[in-house]
Amino acid sequence: MNMETSQAGMGNNTVMCLLTDPEGTNLGSAMYIPQTAGPLQLTQLVNRFLNNEEMLPYSFYVSDEELLVPVGTYLEKNQVSVEKVLTIVYQQQAVFRIRPVNRCSQTIAGHAEAVLCVSFSPDGKQLASGSGDTTVRLWDLNTETPLFTCKDGNPLTGHKKWITGISWEPVHLSSPCRRFVTSSKDGDARIWDVTLKKTLICLSGHTLAVTCVKWGGDGIIYTGSQDCTIKMWETTQGKLIRELKGHGHWVNSLALSTEYVLRTGAFDHTGRQYPPNEEMKKALERYNQTKGDSPERLVSGSDDFTMFLWEPSVSKQPKKRLTGHQQLVNHVYFSPDGKWIASASFDRSVRLWNGVTGQFVTAFRGHVGPVYQVSWSADSRLLLSGSKDSTLKIWEIRTKTLKQDLPGHADEVFAVDWSPDGEKVVSGGKDKVLKLWKG
Repeated sequence: MNMETSQAGMGNNTVMCLLTDPEGTNLGSAMYIPQTAGPLQLTQLVNRFLNNEEMLPYSFYVSDEELLVPVGTYLEKNQVSVEKVLTIVYQQQAVFRIRPVNRCSQTIAGHAEAVLCVSFSPDGKQLASGSGDTTVRLWDLNTETPLFTCKDGNPLTGHKKWITGISWEPVHLSSPCRRFVTSSKDGDARIWDVTLKKTLICLSGHTLAVTCVKWGGDGIIYTGSQDCTIKMWETTQGKLIRELKGHGHWVNSLALSTEYVLRTGAFDHTGRQYPPNEEMKKALERYNQTKGDSPERLVSGSDDFTMFLWEPSVSKQPKKRLTGHQQLVNHVYFSPDGKWIASASFDRSVRLWNGVTGQFVTAFRGHVGPVYQVSWSADSRLLLSGSKDSTLKIWEIRTKTLKQDLPGHADEVFAVDWSPDGEKVVSGGKDKVLKLWKG
């Protein structure tokens, strides 16, 4: 139906709507729908328009607020005129559901100093933890015992100061994966070959410490630094491609919209294993599906209290400046589906932003100390945060409320991670122990 309001459709019980995807692409033209239509009817409509073979779940948003009632009820409650065209944004939801964790299943001692970082393996079966005691420990999650302690073995030497970040080359670009990149306080980033056990390329150009590094799905490396810049590097010769400027203070954290799929490669929620020759193909398929037709997005968080949303392959100008935090931004993270950005700050709040437009959505308040890190559930419906106040908290995105409070640590919680399979959460901090949490 075209945009001209035909007399036939002007009854009091219909409203003219325009359905668009998160990127702003219209699904057909504006059409009349009954005021009694709610999320269920709109889901059927979208599935029909997209010719989906099976019914996929969708959620709907009007002005960044989720539509949970019939359209007519929404119009009445928000005093929106029925004469206007109502733009409704549809977003596909994960077809699986992750349960929130609610209890500590295990406390694992072993490190001699504070636990500073934790990370599950892509299949969620193993766990790595890094500590101020200078060791990395690998844990077998079936027995919850150390598999291996990486101590002095054969360290990869090259950096002159401590390591601030590490990122592996995505498996859809190279399988089996041999290269990874590290960032350091010494101002350099280095690309290493895990088989040759040496530096292949040194990425020099930052004038101060490099605080974070990400290896993007298009094969570009992004580094963020205390020199206030973000630099983009190609990985065959280590040439600087582009510089992203805008922050007025240190860049603390970088995140990519495709990060979850880069991290998990061929592994999805079904837990299916692929032979090495198929792994790369499956990983590429998942990457393309997540990325869609839009460019990979980057978000940066800084000591200047702000964040920037970038589309680095399109422009060196930021797409949007995200303001609202009252203190430095410590950590930023895209949801697995790329629809949301979460930010953790020393102002004791976690903020939620639209991952496509950068629009502010809500602030989660409840922590009574600085928030150090956040992590998402695999279905993008729940968000986890860890704080100086010694607690973890789980927030529900749909209702924008606190879902679960998880006390238990004896001191500050520095690091949190939700396993890619959604089954468990790990946390580590000043009390030197790892805690595993389950549903």
